Amino acid sequence: METDLTERLAKRLKELRIAQSYSLEDLANRCGISRATLSRMENADVSPTTDMLSKLCAAYGLTLTHLLSMVEETYAPCIRRADQPVWEDAQIGFLRRSLSPPSKALKGELLECEIAAGQVIQYDRPTIPGLEHHLYVVSGSLSVTIDGNQHDLTVGDCLRYHSNSPTRFETTNSPAKYILALI
Repeated sequence: METDLTERLAKRLKELRIAQSYSLEDLANRCGISRATLSRMENADVSPTTDMLSKLCAAYGLTLTHLLSMVEETYAPCIRRADQPVWEDAQIGFLRRSLSPPSKALKGELLECEIAAGQVIQYDRPTIPGLEHHLYVVSGSLSVTIDGNQHDLTVGDCLRYHSNSPTRFETTNSPAKYILALI
């Protein structure tokens, strides 16, 4: 199933680039990923990391969830846990479950995310500037830095913000699990 998702994602990435009339070189300049790596992603030779997808989403003005929803096969009003799409970046220990995938008819998205212990995930720019985030910590602790302001969060804490600047997520000696609502 992971290979099928990688192949569908590869096809969609190529379609997005062509729809924008970008050459591989144009896209490489816009997102900071090498032309060779972009080509390998579009050919499903490699599965993109969270960082790579974030950079591509910023270049296209999409959220990660929206991009991944474009390769998911169906939309259903009720999504059972077993049917919720899961995407993993095993290299850094990041797991993203789409609890409520986006659709054309709905404005918000709901994600369940897990970051392994001792990890840092940094986004140089927001995928969609101004997007509203509501982050609720379910387990562990998480340090989130937005626009240079660090917020140390523990179980039950909720951080609300508009994504307009670089963002950094960091765990300490234990993993963190959080719910993220995007509006």
